[in-house]
Amino acid sequence: AYMNKVELESKVDALTDEINFLRNVYEAELQQMQSQVSDTSVILSMDNNRNLDLDSIIAEVKAQYEDIAQRSRAEAESWYQSKYEELQVSAGRHGDDLRNTKTEIAELNRMLQRLRSEIDNMKKQIANLQAAIADAEQRGELAIKDAKSKLAELEDALMRAKQDMANQLREYQNLMNVKLALDVE
Repeated sequence: AYMNKVELESKVDALTDEINFLRNVYEAELQQMQSQVSDTSVILSMDNNRNLDLDSIIAEVKAQYEDIAQRSRAEAESWYQSKYEELQVSAGRHGDDLRNTKTEIAELNRMLQRLRSEIDNMKKQIANLQAAIADAEQRGELAIKDAKSKLAELEDALMRAKQDMANQLREYQNLMNVKLALDVE
């Protein structure tokens, strides 16, 4: 859009320069015509002794001046009309380009929003998975602690059972020794 604006501004500057140029040409032609008219009036004043028809000469010069002015005006109007039409065509093209650019921007904004929502969904999924992993780790640690405590309890119970069995074995051997001693007597 900025490039279009710069381009249109440069065209406006070019047209302004051309208008100023044509205005200067017009003023130069006007001065030339006025000098011719004043020269003619000088000639007329010099030729006045010859009884010239000043009204017809002035009318002829005026007609020439009006003809030149009319042609200059027509050329300027034609040139301005063609430039105006070129600018309208250019403005139409730029309008189409602007509409296409706006459509592309809107489409990119929609895509950006869709991607942002997908990213947000992925972040939520990641957070849920991390929470599930942390929960599973915590439960696993609790299960390991529970299993270790049960293992320690079972090892203690096994140790006590071995000690009881050793005690009972000693008592049994003592009893067997007593029985043997009694049998021997």
